[in-house]
Amino acid sequence: MQLSKLVSTSAPNVLQTLDAKRIEMKHAGREVINLSAGTPDLPPPEHVLRAVSEAALNPGNYAYTLLDFPELQDAVMSWYDRRYGVEIGRDELLSVNGSQEGFTHIFHVLCDPGDVVIIPDPGYSIFSFGPRLAGAAVFKVPLKPENNFLIDFDDIPAEVARKARVIIASYPANPVGAVATEAFYEQLIAFAKKNDIVVIHDNAYSEFVHEGPLGGSFLAMPGAKDVGIEFNSLSKSYNLSGLRVSFVLGNREIIGAFTKLRTQIDYGLSTLDQIAAITALNGPQDAVARNRAAYRERRNMFCTALREVGWDVPMTPATMFTWFPIPDGYTSESFCMTLLEKTGVVSVPGSAYGANGGGWVRFALVRPPEDLKRAAELIGVSGMFVK
Repeated sequence: MQLSKLVSTSAPNVLQTLDAKRIEMKHAGREVINLSAGTPDLPPPEHVLRAVSEAALNPGNYAYTLLDFPELQDAVMSWYDRRYGVEIGRDELLSVNGSQEGFTHIFHVLCDPGDVVIIPDPGYSIFSFGPRLAGAAVFKVPLKPENNFLIDFDDIPAEVARKARVIIASYPANPVGAVATEAFYEQLIAFAKKNDIVVIHDNAYSEFVHEGPLGGSFLAMPGAKDVGIEFNSLSKSYNLSGLRVSFVLGNREIIGAFTKLRTQIDYGLSTLDQIAAITALNGPQDAVARNRAAYRERRNMFCTALREVGWDVPMTPATMFTWFPIPDGYTSESFCMTLLEKTGVVSVPGSAYGANGGGWVRFALVRPPEDLKRAAELIGVSGMFVK
């Protein structure tokens, strides 16, 4: 039996490796606080739970849908207009089974084997794996703290820009928590137009900007639809991660091609998923505001508590994660494993998101404030830091 080169050269997802160690420690009776995977612990809005519960009792809601319901399209278009001031046409949007699934397949529309995709480093792992599934090569552009983790287009060689078919940008960014400026997006669009490159913008965390104005949309920038598309997700904003409801929006030519591809591999979001999305987008938005306030409170408390025990961490500007430099004497992997063994606190090594994530660690703020405070206390008594 011979396995593919893709699988043979791919390492297991680091979250699975960490979770195996977590389970082992839990079975041994150790206290464990899991701050690794970004799975919200907050509940979905009550009106969404009711709508899905009622719909689940209808046997007719378990058939293939094939297409997005007009009511779903209306809800997305209205929400994008209200929330971001962006007008979206019916031929400029498409649902996907979570942004990760969308990133898995979109490169089959945009790339042929041997093409180049420019991705951020550090960046979410599917940004690298998705192009590889389509046979494309990746060029990793470093995100540097001295540049506020924004892509520096001068770090992209001219020959790479000429060959590239796609560039990925993701702000607010997982894992680094950075927020992009309008000036950055203007540069991104100009770079894409100059080099005839498609922009894919991941906009999963626009609701969780902790200082300043609310996060916006790449599509709100002049010329954005000419060069690109945007993924947006209900997973974190509405705590619906298990339903896998996301959307890809923007350039109608790309959306049309992606729709064509998906007729070969997908039967559409389930009726229950679509009802959940319609209800969430059309209903009261106070739950989103509560989520934002909760993650801001958790970030403030966790960072303050860690500083008090001797770890001088920065205040991550956005997302539901914190991104901290690790102390000298560790790799990011050895730091996370030592931290887990000594404290029972599960984190993710920055190197899991690319070579430039080495020297950093990510924590997900997915536990109540009292658990985060307890995690900081355990870190404080571990002996790993000195005040």
